[in-house]
Amino acid sequence: MRSGRPRTPGPGAGTASGAPDVTGGADGRTTPAPASPAPTPGRSRASGPADLSWGAPATAAADSRRCQKVTVAFRNSGGTAVRSGTVTFGTHIIGALGIDWGTVSSTVDLPVPIAAGARSRPTWTVCVDAWRVPLGVHIETRDVSVQWQ
Repeated sequence: MRSGRPRTPGPGAGTASGAPDVTGGADGRTTPAPASPAPTPGRSRASGPADLSWGAPATAAADSRRCQKVTVAFRNSGGTAVRSGTVTFGTHIIGALGIDWGTVSSTVDLPVPIAAGARSRPTWTVCVDAWRVPLGVHIETRDVSVQWQ
Protein backbone atom coordinates (compact mmCIF):
# COMPACT_ATOMS: atom_id res chain seq x y z
CA MET A 1 0.00 0.00 0.00
CA ARG A 2 1.42 3.40 -0.93
CA SER A 3 0.80 6.67 0.78
CA GLY A 4 0.26 9.91 -1.07
CA ARG A 5 3.61 11.32 0.09
CA PRO A 6 6.71 10.71 -2.00
CA ARG A 7 9.45 8.78 -0.25
CA THR A 8 12.72 10.67 0.13
CA PRO A 9 15.98 8.98 1.03
CA GLY A 10 17.46 9.65 4.48
CA PRO A 11 20.62 11.62 5.03
CA GLY A 12 23.64 10.02 3.42
CA ALA A 13 21.49 7.53 1.43
CA GLY A 14 22.07 8.77 -2.11
CA THR A 15 19.98 7.55 -5.05
CA ALA A 16 20.39 4.78 -7.55
CA SER A 17 21.01 7.30 -10.32
CA GLY A 18 23.87 8.86 -8.35
CA ALA A 19 21.95 12.12 -7.87
CA PRO A 20 22.58 13.94 -4.59
CA ASP A 21 20.39 13.39 -1.56
CA VAL A 22 17.37 15.66 -1.21
CA THR A 23 15.10 16.42 1.68
CA GLY A 24 11.39 17.19 1.09
CA GLY A 25 10.04 20.31 2.78
CA ALA A 26 6.50 20.74 4.19
CA ASP A 27 5.56 22.94 1.23
CA GLY A 28 6.52 20.25 -1.30
CA ARG A 29 9.82 21.83 -2.34
CA THR A 30 12.99 19.78 -2.25
CA THR A 31 16.33 21.12 -1.13
CA PRO A 32 19.74 19.52 -1.33
CA ALA A 33 20.90 17.81 1.86
CA PRO A 34 23.36 19.93 3.85
CA ALA A 35 26.91 19.33 2.76
CA SER A 36 29.80 19.04 5.15
CA PRO A 37 31.44 22.43 5.73
CA ALA A 38 34.27 23.32 3.40
CA PRO A 39 37.70 23.76 4.98
CA THR A 40 38.55 27.32 5.95
CA PRO A 41 41.30 28.77 3.73
CA GLY A 42 44.64 28.71 5.51
CA ARG A 43 43.35 26.31 8.16
CA SER A 44 43.48 23.08 6.16
CA ARG A 45 45.60 20.34 7.64
CA ALA A 46 47.23 17.67 5.63
CA SER A 47 46.25 14.23 6.77
CA GLY A 48 48.99 11.80 7.56
CA PRO A 49 51.47 11.10 10.31
CA ALA A 50 52.90 13.65 12.72
CA ASP A 51 55.87 15.65 11.44
CA LEU A 52 57.75 17.28 14.32
CA SER A 53 60.51 19.83 13.81
CA TRP A 54 62.42 21.88 16.39
CA GLY A 55 64.76 24.82 16.52
CA ALA A 56 68.06 25.57 18.18
CA PRO A 57 67.96 25.96 21.96
CA ALA A 58 67.60 29.48 23.39
CA THR A 59 69.35 29.77 26.74
CA ALA A 60 69.12 32.12 29.69
CA ALA A 61 70.87 32.28 33.05
CA ALA A 62 69.33 30.38 35.94
CA ASP A 63 69.67 30.83 39.70
CA SER A 64 72.82 28.70 39.82
CA ARG A 65 75.85 28.90 37.54
CA ARG A 66 75.64 25.13 37.07
CA CYS A 67 72.14 25.50 35.53
CA GLN A 68 70.59 27.15 32.46
CA LYS A 69 67.03 27.79 31.37
CA VAL A 70 66.64 26.23 27.92
CA THR A 71 63.74 26.98 25.56
CA VAL A 72 63.13 24.93 22.41
CA ALA A 73 60.50 25.71 19.77
CA PHE A 74 58.57 22.74 18.38
CA ARG A 75 56.23 22.61 15.38
CA ASN A 76 54.06 19.70 14.31
CA SER A 77 53.31 20.19 10.61
CA GLY A 78 51.83 16.71 10.22
CA GLY A 79 48.23 15.54 10.25
CA THR A 80 48.17 13.83 13.67
CA ALA A 81 49.30 14.74 17.16
CA VAL A 82 52.70 13.83 18.60
CA ARG A 83 51.82 11.58 21.55
CA SER A 84 55.15 10.68 23.18
CA GLY A 85 58.85 11.31 23.03
CA THR A 86 61.99 12.54 24.74
CA VAL A 87 64.28 15.54 24.41
CA THR A 88 68.02 15.11 25.00
CA PHE A 89 70.14 18.16 25.77
CA GLY A 90 73.90 18.33 25.23
CA THR A 91 75.39 20.72 27.78
CA HIS A 92 79.00 21.68 27.16
CA ILE A 93 81.42 22.40 30.00
CA ILE A 94 83.49 25.43 28.95
CA GLY A 95 86.75 26.25 30.73
CA ALA A 96 88.06 29.72 31.63
CA LEU A 97 90.09 29.90 28.40
CA GLY A 98 87.12 28.86 26.22
CA ILE A 99 88.15 25.22 25.91
CA ASP A 100 85.26 22.76 25.65
CA TRP A 101 86.11 20.16 28.31
CA GLY A 102 83.21 17.84 27.60
CA THR A 103 79.50 17.40 27.08
CA VAL A 104 76.94 16.15 29.57
CA SER A 105 73.68 14.69 28.25
CA SER A 106 70.37 14.95 30.06
CA THR A 107 67.01 13.62 28.91
CA VAL A 108 63.48 14.86 29.67
CA ASP A 109 60.02 13.91 28.42
CA LEU A 110 58.63 15.78 25.43
CA PRO A 111 55.67 17.97 26.49
CA VAL A 112 52.89 16.07 24.74
CA PRO A 113 50.46 16.05 23.12
CA ILE A 114 51.51 18.45 20.39
CA ALA A 115 48.44 18.69 18.14
CA ALA A 116 48.55 18.63 14.35
CA GLY A 117 49.53 22.10 13.12
CA ALA A 118 50.44 23.30 16.63
CA ARG A 119 53.52 25.08 17.90
CA SER A 120 55.00 24.83 21.38
CA ARG A 121 57.86 26.64 23.18
CA PRO A 122 58.51 24.87 26.50
CA THR A 123 61.34 25.87 28.85
CA TRP A 124 63.36 23.51 31.03
CA THR A 125 65.99 24.16 33.68
CA VAL A 126 69.02 22.07 32.72
CA CYS A 127 71.67 21.50 35.41
CA VAL A 128 74.93 19.58 35.65
CA ASP A 129 76.71 18.27 38.76
CA ALA A 130 78.31 21.04 40.83
CA TRP A 131 81.78 19.44 40.70
CA ARG A 132 81.78 19.85 36.90
CA VAL A 133 81.54 23.67 37.16
CA PRO A 134 84.33 25.00 39.43
CA LEU A 135 85.09 28.73 39.56
CA GLY A 136 85.96 30.13 36.13
CA VAL A 137 84.05 27.40 34.28
CA HIS A 138 80.59 27.83 32.76
CA ILE A 139 78.05 25.71 30.86
CA GLU A 140 76.42 26.14 27.45
CA THR A 141 73.53 23.95 26.32
CA ARG A 142 74.09 23.84 22.56
CA ASP A 143 72.71 20.53 21.34
CA VAL A 144 69.14 19.21 21.21
CA SER A 145 67.97 15.89 19.83
CA VAL A 146 64.40 14.60 19.90
CA GLN A 147 62.90 11.12 19.65
CA TRP A 148 59.14 11.16 19.08
CA GLN A 149 56.20 9.04 18.00
